[in-house]
Parts: sequence; C-alpha cells; structure tokens
Amino acid sequence: MNLKEDKEGGFGIKSYIQLKYEKNVVNCLIIFVGVLLIIFVGYSMVFHEALKCGDGTAYGECSMRKPYFCKEGSLVENAPVCGCSNLSVASQTFLLYVPDYSCKFKYKTNPKNITLKYVLRGQEGRINFVVYGGLADYLSGLPRSISYEGDNKPSRADFKFRNLDDEWQRELLLPLVTEIQNLEVSDTDKMRIAVSLVQKIPYGESEKRGDLIDKSFSYSRYPYEVLYDMEGVCGEKSELLAFLLREMGYGVAFFYHQEENHESIGIKCPKIFSLDNTGYCFIETTGPSIITDNKIIYADSGKLESEPEVIPISEGDSLGWNLYEYDDAKDLIKLKEKGVSMFSSGKFDELKEKYDLVGMYRGG
Repeated sequence: MNLKEDKEGGFGIKSYIQLKYEKNVVNCLIIFVGVLLIIFVGYSMVFHEALKCGDGTAYGECSMRKPYFCKEGSLVENAPVCGCSNLSVASQTFLLYVPDYSCKFKYKTNPKNITLKYVLRGQEGRINFVVYGGLADYLSGLPRSISYEGDNKPSRADFKFRNLDDEWQRELLLPLVTEIQNLEVSDTDKMRIAVSLVQKIPYGESEKRGDLIDKSFSYSRYPYEVLYDMEGVCGEKSELLAFLLREMGYGVAFFYHQEENHESIGIKCPKIFSLDNTGYCFIETTGPSIITDNKIIYADSGKLESEPEVIPISEGDSLGWNLYEYDDAKDLIKLKEKGVSMFSSGKFDELKEKYDLVGMYRGG
C-alpha cells in the first residue's frame, strides 16, 4: 500500500481510509455491472423465448409447416425463403408491385370469404378466412366407402383417419390452424378458441346423398367441406375440431355413443376430470357448451347414457389441472339437476354469457 507521509512523518489515517473506500466503491461497481449483465442476458433469453411462434418455431426460422416463417412471434408466409410443400409451388406473381409470398396449389381456386365466430369468456371474436371451391369440389367427388376384401371390414377409426389425413385437405386447413395460433392469447386460450369456433358453426345436414350397391345413405362431409358449407352434423363438426386440436399438438380421441348415434370429441386431460376415467375430457361440438359438461340434454335423444366407444386419434399435450371449465361445468350440472331458482339464476346467467350457451343441442 502506497501511503503518503504526513507532516509528522507518519502515514495518514485519512489517506488509508480514503483508499479503502475507493476500493470498496470499485468492487461494488463491478458487482453491480455483473448483476445488470446477468439480468440483461436472462431477459434477452426470456424475450427471445416469448417470440416463439404458436407452433413452436423459433423467432427468425422457418416452420415445419411450409411456407411459414416465424417473424416477431407470428407465422407469416414466406415461400421464397421457406419453400412450399410437395403439393404446391411458390407463386411468381406480383400484385400492384407487391411480391406474393404464398404458394400456388392445385385446388386453390374459386375463393370464398367466410367469417368464423368464437366466444372467449363472454367476449365475441372473429376470424376472417378464405375457403376454396376447388378443394371442396375435389373432396365432394371422393368415394365415401372403403373397399375391403374377404372378412376384413373397415372400422369406424378407418373412416376417421381417412377423413382427417387427406393431404390435399391438410394443405388448406393448416392456414386456419395458423390463424388461431397467431392470436395474441395464451396457448390454452387458443385451444378454447378452436373449440368455440367449431361449436358456433351452425348445425345442418347435407342435402347430398351417397349410393352403395342398392342402398342410399347420408352424405358425410370432410372437415374442409364443413368450413366451406359453414354447417355440419355432430360427426362432421367433431372431425373438424379433431383436426384443429391434433395440429395444435393435443391428444385427441372421438367418443361415439352407438345407442344415441352421437359423436363428440375427447381431449387429453387429467383422469379425474375425464369422461368415465378414459383420460379424455368431453367436448360437445353441435353447439356452444362447457368442456367436460357431458350432461347435456339433446332434442332428439335426451342425455347420453350409453358407454362410448373411444377412438384415439393422436398422442399429444394434455389440458392442465387448473382449467376453470372444470368448476364451471360442475356448477352448471348442479344448477340443471336442482333447477334454476331466484337465488341461483344469477350464476346461471353468468355461465350462459361466459360460454354463449344455447338452449338446444342436436344429436346424430
């Protein structure tokens, strides 16, 4: 230590204390800067993580879902950078001197604008979407039967996978999944929006009929046709919701009640909340309802009393333990079982508004 000698010939106590103080200040500054650096790095990592897109694609990278690119947290079409699927090619056209970053697709013809409504905690939202008559016509022309030989017969699951896995249909249904995943809400709310969006598509049977040998049967629409026609019955709407939830990464199954001839969706969830301990929570698709409310009364068949056939479609994520729907469904079921009184009408009205509940559900 280099201390200056004072007038008395000794070393100054004041100088020593001053140097000690300055050294402590320097050490504190070093520690402070280090803490700031750690906080900045940590914040940068969290910020970067937050900019991941809805399908899990990292910021600034191409999605597995071509031609989408993750830009500032949203998936945007960028065919020149990310390419197109094997069913489409990058567009080379320009509109008003603005480059077209989309892909050209064989059945992407005769566009039609539709508006898909949904309700999230009592607030209505909308997604404007373009559907294409070219793809609807292609799907309409596909055979509704599955050929088999000998004693082998197609199962209900065979028909479900056939309707969900058509590659041409997937090409033009994935943009709807992307629209939902681009919404600035939590992943759980995106699931709720997908559910509500399908529930609010009007119930309606197709006027088309199919023929098999000497029998005529009801025409069953593919999921994309439900969107194009903006209507569907329980099985058709359930297939559309199954497609959306599967592509969003959830574990999905179909519930088929043979006695009531009714179909609904199961989404993977904690077993305690699931239908008959199947590990899948019940979702009605014919109209707005609460997830796990399986005590709905249907206009044509009453309640679902039979044990359902469970048809797993995909492994995937499960709903969490803290969904408010679990408690809301219990409350609604109790209200309907006991009857709505002047004391409970407020709660009943609150649930009706929150989920936009309807008075009648249709089976089949």
